[in-house]
Parts: sequence; C-alpha cells; structure tokens
Amino acid sequence: MSFFAKLFGKSAAQAPEPVNEDYRSYILTATPYQEAGQWQMCGVISKEIGNETKQHRFVRADRFPSREDAVEFTLKKARQIVDLNGDRIFS
Repeated sequence: MSFFAKLFGKSAAQAPEPVNEDYRSYILTATPYQEAGQWQMCGVISKEIGNETKQHRFVRADRFPSREDAVEFTLKKARQIVDLNGDRIFS
C-alpha cells in the first residue's frame, strides 16, 4: 500500500480519477481528496519545459461538500496561480 493510500485510507483503485484541463500551455490537474466528510482542494500544475516536465503541487484549506465543486474551484485556483505567476511557480 502506498504512502498516500495509508495516509488517506484509500487504495489506488478506489481513488477518483483526476480531472485535467489544458490552459495556456500548462496542464492543470484537479486531485481533490476527502477529508472530514468533505472534499479538500488539491491540484497540480504541469508544463513541459525543454525535455523536462515541471510540476507545482498545491493544497488549499478550502473544503467543499461535493467533488464536482472541489474540482471546479481547484481548476479556477490553478488558472489564477498561472495567471499571477507564470513559469515562476517552478523556481
């Protein structure tokens, strides 16, 4: 069992599929997880730079009653991070 599966009490088979979105040459991935009966905002911003894939992971304290809401707001937050920081997020 993986570290995250132990931490969050889910096996990889039970974890919901991440939701991806292309945005300004970045791949935004919403990966919310259940915490205390709600969905915690969590995501990854990726971009191919040269021959390397760079990633910036983020978790926010925001929680939502449904996974759909968590995905929507995670992608919105990821777009905001890209708009404000661009490639500096990988530094």
